[in-house]
Amino acid sequence: MAASGMVPTDKSAFLLNRATGDLADGAAKLASDIGSTSVEAVLAAANRAMRRKGASATMGSMNPRPAEWYSFDDGDQQTTDWYPQGLSGSDDSGGIGVPSFLVSWYFKPEAGERGIRLSFVSPRTLKYRHALLVQAKPDGAYGPIDIHAGGIACHGDLLYVADTVRGLRVFDLNNVLDLRTVQNDLGDPQRVGRHAGKLHAFGYRYVIPQTDFWKVAQAGPRFSFVSIDRSGATPRLITGEYRENDPGGWVGRWDLDLAGGQPVDAFVMGHPKIQGATSQGGKWYLSQAANATTNGKLLVYEGQTLRTRPFPIGPEDLAVQDGKLWSVTEFRNKRTIFGVGL
Repeated sequence: MAASGMVPTDKSAFLLNRATGDLADGAAKLASDIGSTSVEAVLAAANRAMRRKGASATMGSMNPRPAEWYSFDDGDQQTTDWYPQGLSGSDDSGGIGVPSFLVSWYFKPEAGERGIRLSFVSPRTLKYRHALLVQAKPDGAYGPIDIHAGGIACHGDLLYVADTVRGLRVFDLNNVLDLRTVQNDLGDPQRVGRHAGKLHAFGYRYVIPQTDFWKVAQAGPRFSFVSIDRSGATPRLITGEYRENDPGGWVGRWDLDLAGGQPVDAFVMGHPKIQGATSQGGKWYLSQAANATTNGKLLVYEGQTLRTRPFPIGPEDLAVQDGKLWSVTEFRNKRTIFGVGL
């Protein structure tokens, strides 16, 4: 059993190799056929509404409750098809022109796979909109990406998405593509790709094609969550591993150009069920889940000193925005974005 606490480990075990292949060509072809729009434009066309301090069952026995939280609309609360997982925001990006959160969701049913989607959320208006993340070919064909998308982080225009057994998929937010620019409707909500001269994305208006890939050099490391630490002189990308009943999950920090593909440092976390992690100002924050009816915990390490703080039910990925630590919760009728003090 791994020792308790943040214990340094061999960082060479987590080597990533860049594997762009034809992804950039496929994305460029799709963008040339459809035309790109901006994140700000997507937010301006938001078609769903969040509710401030809704879905209060999410907070369970948490005391004190978060300073702020927003719940997704009834349709997204009640669905058993889609589950929110990853969280990032405009502060992570530094390039998005308006305050915003980004949330990744995965499609759970094995039948009728619909891949992963990304929500653009405005904390100002509490409006949001989904977009479909896709993989495109140089001939312009495209389709869904069947992964868990357990964590995301945005740096500049690049969105990093955790691919559990493969590494990190990369999407360029300059390539948010609006199907309405080339056709009058959104196609067949049951189809994706090009069919009978039309473009389809399961009824979504926006698609974002993958542009790059950082793949694990050897089988073994699992990439479950992602975040960014902007508190130091050099921003760092953080990713790590969820383990159900094993405290041996790892977490590592990379320079943001991922130069050399090896993390700057890596640690064994010493706790099971870690769904998200980030470091800020010499502290580590770990989001620990329980189950659909039991509160999670926020574990805060300063050196080897551990403090445990209350957290809602079902906490996932972590992000820092507006001086707060934010997370997203996943369970049905308990789906929120919430923020607590650092």
